[in-house]
Amino acid sequence: MARLRSRLAQLAANRRLVVALELTALAIFLGALGWALRDVWADAGPRLRHADLVDLGLALVVLAGYYLVFILGWMRILGAYGIQIPYRVALQAEMLSMLAKYVPGGVWTPAARVVALRRLGVRDTPLILASVLLEAGLSALAGVGVFVVGLAFVDGVDAPLPLIAAFGVLVAVLLYPPIFRTVASRLLRPFGAHEVPALPGRTAFSLLAFYACTWPLGGLALFFLLRSVGGDPAIASIPFLGGASAIGAIVAVLAIFAPSGLGVREASVYGLLLAVAVEGVALGAIVLNRLAITVVEAALLLVGVLLIQARPAQVVEDPRPDPQLASGEGAA
Repeated sequence: MARLRSRLAQLAANRRLVVALELTALAIFLGALGWALRDVWADAGPRLRHADLVDLGLALVVLAGYYLVFILGWMRILGAYGIQIPYRVALQAEMLSMLAKYVPGGVWTPAARVVALRRLGVRDTPLILASVLLEAGLSALAGVGVFVVGLAFVDGVDAPLPLIAAFGVLVAVLLYPPIFRTVASRLLRPFGAHEVPALPGRTAFSLLAFYACTWPLGGLALFFLLRSVGGDPAIASIPFLGGASAIGAIVAVLAIFAPSGLGVREASVYGLLLAVAVEGVALGAIVLNRLAITVVEAALLLVGVLLIQARPAQVVEDPRPDPQLASGEGAA
């Protein structure tokens, strides 16, 4: 067993081998996915070529709004840790990390934020990484909640509900303050962490509610994408579509072999969209969704860079973070 662990550690240390294995697994998965959907492309292709530009434009605007609002959550987490950053800095760092997901290796998303903030004077790498973990955990937990609520508005959803519920419970347990402090401190010890504090309870629950409100924006963007390729989803399905977007994002993070969850995210969302759309519409919508996400992230990154160049940012690391955070009282 010890020899096996040593061998696995050596394999993990070989970045080139890891990347090669990831790309091989991704190619196999995409090939299988394309083969499984080969009969659907005949319907989806014309829908994509004749997509309604008005609905597509509305989807891009709403998706951009989702990202612009989502960033506020990360800023709030950093603020609780005593790191105050201007919005334009958060915008650049967040979008850089989003695009970094396309680079094989799995470490570039958090690394991009660390690099972006280090350039602006923030040197506390463990707290930056902890903020990324909290953002991912809280938004995922909120997304599961939105998905469950959304099921009340749509019939005939084929989803692995026990697995989704188990994932939500697992995330909630990991976010529980004593467990989060222990896990995060050990996980981030190689980066110099001693004890990573948990968020105050009021802050954590307010962020959970905040992220729960952001997912319906993603659902609204998906609503317009479905319409753009000839779908006719009900307005009442928007909460469900927001939950479907959340499940897709969660699967994208868990599928470590696929950069940015490429293909895996689309497959999971496609399966859920079949509850509100025919196969050709669902396939067309997920293709446009991937393109829209990439275009919006790149455009917002450019905006962030231009804003910083126009007005150089000053980042403040407050030595006096949230009093509840420092004392450990009221954590949740």
